Amino acid sequence: MTLHEHDVQHEDLAKINAQTQPYQAAKSPLAWLANFFGKTLTIAEWEARKIRHDFTDLITRAVQPALWILVFGEVFTRIRAIPTGSKNVSYLEFMAPGILAQSVLFISIFAGIAIIWERDLGVIHKFLASPTPRGSLVLGKALSSGIRALPQAIVIYLLALILGVKMNFNPLALLGVLVFVVMGAGCFSTFSLIIACLLKTRDRVMGIGQVLTMPMFFASNAIYPIAIMPGWLQAIAHINPLTYVVDGLRALMLANPAINMVDVGRDFGILLVVTVVLVTIGAMLYPRIVQ
Repeated sequence: MTLHEHDVQHEDLAKINAQTQPYQAAKSPLAWLANFFGKTLTIAEWEARKIRHDFTDLITRAVQPALWILVFGEVFTRIRAIPTGSKNVSYLEFMAPGILAQSVLFISIFAGIAIIWERDLGVIHKFLASPTPRGSLVLGKALSSGIRALPQAIVIYLLALILGVKMNFNPLALLGVLVFVVMGAGCFSTFSLIIACLLKTRDRVMGIGQVLTMPMFFASNAIYPIAIMPGWLQAIAHINPLTYVVDGLRALMLANPAINMVDVGRDFGILLVVTVVLVTIGAMLYPRIVQ
């Protein structure tokens, strides 16, 4: 982390503490919610601002999904080896939302490493000494992971258009895609934060992240339908949060005749519940990172 970023952190910590003062005596639920979400957005904005200091990170992260959709997608579209469940949907169209979900997973699953860096720099100690709610700290970092994942959506959309995938550009559908990307990234980054709070070392978090990414990816419907999986793998896919991210993205991204809002609502609801549970657990475990 550069000296400039370290100075920015101190400024932001002072800003967060200053924002806390007017709310310390507030008792009403509305004032508490305004305080909570205000702090959350401040944390998210502070984390997202780090992107300005390292654009190369965004570029390098875009290479992997580009290779998947350009090489794997093009080859399997030509040989027609994997069914998509619909004659009107090519394999490339079926795969594009899955690759976006994969990119979201790969970006977010290592987010816990940043928490360990912040602990070593003493930033976490300052956060814990402030009256900022622990939930705001965790949710703010989850939202910042979602912001980091948005450029991946732009890359996937551009590549898909170049390759002839028929995309849905309805404004509400695009908004839905953004919601699923942000929520999916928030879900997986919070899971990574929980792992970091329990394991407390960069090497362990990196190792667990590497162990989990590929099984979560392949035990989902990202690159093949659940229907062709063996029974035991179908059971795992149905409890895998990535499956619901892929389902939501696939329904909203592709130019389907009609979007099944019941299915989209179900995917959103399941993902929301999982994210809320993980943020709650993360808020309870957050102080353990410094113990």
